Amino acid sequence: MHILFLTDNFPPETNAPASRTHEHAKRWVAAGHRVTVVTGAPNFPSGKIHAGYRNALWRRETLDGIEVLRVWTYITANEGFARRTLDYASFMASAIFASPFLPRPDVIVATSPQFFTPCAAWVVSLLRRRPFVFELRDLWPDSIVAVGAMRDTRLIRWLRKLEYFLYRQAAKIVSVTQSFKHVLTANGIDASKIAVVPNGVDLDIYRPGPRPEDLARRLGVERKFVAAYVGTVGMAHGIGTLLDAARALQGRTDIAFVVVGTGAEQAALAEKARTEGLANVVFVGAVGKAEVRDYWRLCDVAIILLRDAPLFRHVIPSKMFEAMGMQRPIILGVRGESEQILLESAAGLTIPPEDADALARSVADLADNRERCIALGLRGRRFASERFNREAMAMQMLAELERVAGEGAGRQS
Repeated sequence: MHILFLTDNFPPETNAPASRTHEHAKRWVAAGHRVTVVTGAPNFPSGKIHAGYRNALWRRETLDGIEVLRVWTYITANEGFARRTLDYASFMASAIFASPFLPRPDVIVATSPQFFTPCAAWVVSLLRRRPFVFELRDLWPDSIVAVGAMRDTRLIRWLRKLEYFLYRQAAKIVSVTQSFKHVLTANGIDASKIAVVPNGVDLDIYRPGPRPEDLARRLGVERKFVAAYVGTVGMAHGIGTLLDAARALQGRTDIAFVVVGTGAEQAALAEKARTEGLANVVFVGAVGKAEVRDYWRLCDVAIILLRDAPLFRHVIPSKMFEAMGMQRPIILGVRGESEQILLESAAGLTIPPEDADALARSVADLADNRERCIALGLRGRRFASERFNREAMAMQMLAELERVAGEGAGRQS
């Protein structure tokens, strides 16, 4: 089977869509399938092209047996609605333009959160007469409204109509949460066409190891209890709550907060921490995928936050599973399905979203009880291996693609 996968993000980018696509696709190749990924030059989230790449019209490469075609896009940082929309739209146009020059696929897959990429997959499916699968990672454009980037205007309502048009046109929708499926079925999408394949963790890559003491010394956190946020520092993530908790814990010289990652809010938050004299907060910025594991091993507890918006009750942050794989306890400030998972796993503590006092108390409690930290981490690693192993998730999604491709071939014959 030849799988054509359209995605805005792919390694060496390290965000959740890039990691999921890569980790799934390399397993599909190992299972004997051909996978072609169409993507752009790596630049997320800074808008700066990674070393060794350029924004060319057409560039081929191979990664872990995956055939990668990088096409030209308008490149901008992950901030500003208009420019990001132009970025998304340019990738849509380039992906559509490139598709006739590629070997004919058996199935076409496109991943969100933004749905200009699935829109491209729909057009390509018409041109190549093959079914397309919509991988649903976020409810976009509702997430734009949820973070306050836009009001619920006529444009948003038009985009929502386009979103549901694409859901109806897809041969299959693969959702990363049960909650997304419930939202879609409540709005008239047939439940039988929606499969749920959650995010997971590659337990061979994300595994516990010794604390990197050189890194601890470089950051000035040696012999401290480290509470770390690892991921995109965007409008949705509520990292201001972390700063407020750090302010409340300034008297605890044995505790440090480390923020790993970049995004639309990173520069402003780092400047706020500096001007307020929060010496117990370290902003690291973007790091490579291999380096991320060192930061997970450095931390004693993982902090996972989202803003207090109803939409985020449907979201499961993928960093939950990375933290579990790394055997790190979690403090989770998110309601809904992710909270249910953490409670079931007994791998951490839950707090109300955007509650800095609760965050500060939870960090202090775990700093005073290292044995409890170890026990929570062990439970998380065990739970991830049983329920959210990336190998199993990849094979589950492959089975859905094989069914879609088989049904598509039957209609063509």
